Amino acid sequence: MYNKALEYLGPCGINCQKCFAYSNGSIKNHSENLLKNLGNFDIYAKRFTELLNEPVFNKYSDFKEMLEYFASGNCKGCRKQECHLFKSCNIRNCHKEKSVDFCFQCKEFPCNNTGFDEHLRKRWQSINLRMKEIGPESYYNEIKDNPRY
Repeated sequence: MYNKALEYLGPCGINCQKCFAYSNGSIKNHSENLLKNLGNFDIYAKRFTELLNEPVFNKYSDFKEMLEYFASGNCKGCRKQECHLFKSCNIRNCHKEKSVDFCFQCKEFPCNNTGFDEHLRKRWQSINLRMKEIGPESYYNEIKDNPRY
């Protein structure tokens, strides 16, 4: 039916695979790879500040801290566990109660039961309208290489 869509898209339609918290996502994988490639750059960042007269290297520890955070993603996706980002999200439980794979399949869509702020609610509605138009698998193929943010 729509295997990739069910594997990577949450019931809301947002691509879990592109989330920084996703355990097997591109952000985590790229962050791990960059940390590995940078090795012991901490030492050089201090030296480059002086040698190159580039104060930006003073910020390396903050950059590394973000990379380490991104590399620590451990979420399995909204279909397998509670969302790590949107604690107020009601969609995971609702889709189970309504026995639908995606919100657009519910007879009450669009509803006011998402728990999302205005920005995310508009995005959620737009995503679901697009999935309704072209189908979840086509939607996934359309957005799979796009950044989530």
